[in-house]
Amino acid sequence: MELREIALAVIFTALYAGLVVILAPISFGPLQLRLADALIPLSALFGKPVIIGTTLGCFVANYYYYLGLLDVTLGPLANLVASAIIFLFRKRSFLACLIASILIGFIVGSYLWFFLPPPSILASLGPPWLAMIISITVSSLMTVSLIGYTLLKFLSKSNIIRIFERVGIKVYLGEGEE
Repeated sequence: MELREIALAVIFTALYAGLVVILAPISFGPLQLRLADALIPLSALFGKPVIIGTTLGCFVANYYYYLGLLDVTLGPLANLVASAIIFLFRKRSFLACLIASILIGFIVGSYLWFFLPPPSILASLGPPWLAMIISITVSSLMTVSLIGYTLLKFLSKSNIIRIFERVGIKVYLGEGEE
């Protein structure tokens, strides 16, 4: 990785961790809206720096709120796989965001119920693990596939891409590409 890519990875790490910690009341728990996850789709645009940044940022944030070793390892793993999928399938970024959201919901929801009870509104849907998977998946669909995809589309406009390229930031997805 080039120095600019390392610097960008550090920026995304700090952004992710900072957003999660600052917005802790809505970033943690059985009903969570982890707005920092909206950064994950940007891996389609910036590649490795976002993949690394959202993974390390999740590690830092989950360590800060320490629920246990499962959360500190599996949460970042979910972000790593989700952002890598979005990067690999960046030409079909909306579909990639949907797949990433479901993956995050499944991975995080499958262990979070060990630490926290599922939302009471979903308790009647079945076992606690299923209610938690549904809760986290819905949250991820909102943050990754709705907010994050919208952010990706905005930053993918040609006039904004030119700004990134002028300062030497490598971009992988431009306007007109899906």
